[in-house]
Amino acid sequence: MSISPRLRSYLDRRGCRFEEIPHARAKSAAQAAHVAHIDDDLMAKAVLVRVGEDYMLAVVPASRQVRFDRLQHWLGRPVRLAEEEESASLFSDCDLGAIPPIGEAFNLETVMDESLLDADDIYFEGGDHKTLVHMSAGDWRKLMRDQPCGAFSA
Repeated sequence: MSISPRLRSYLDRRGCRFEEIPHARAKSAAQAAHVAHIDDDLMAKAVLVRVGEDYMLAVVPASRQVRFDRLQHWLGRPVRLAEEEESASLFSDCDLGAIPPIGEAFNLETVMDESLLDADDIYFEGGDHKTLVHMSAGDWRKLMRDQPCGAFSA
């Protein structure tokens, strides 16, 4: 498998330049950054959360964790981590646990940790455990410009 067909189609429609970077199989975004020799501060990781009855992606660097207390306070609504199995139907063209951080491609609301705004380049899982997507910071910011940003990681 390579990157998710829905993700590829979305990036193409938005006119974003990107490259696919193959790497050894990795179980997590942080591990993928490690095996691909990428700084995990530049690796955007998607965390699927439940906000009431809805799902949302919280996007943070792979070097950090979502602080659910901060995210809940910022959103003003109860938030909990979604179970990995809950992602299967939402990301049907992705491997379990390899969620791309572009919620809009999957009809999901996305919030992004502001620490990802300062990077020169961004990398993220493309939907499998063996391919990263790399894009310039300019394309990343253009892609994420309508997504709310806040400080909810540590």
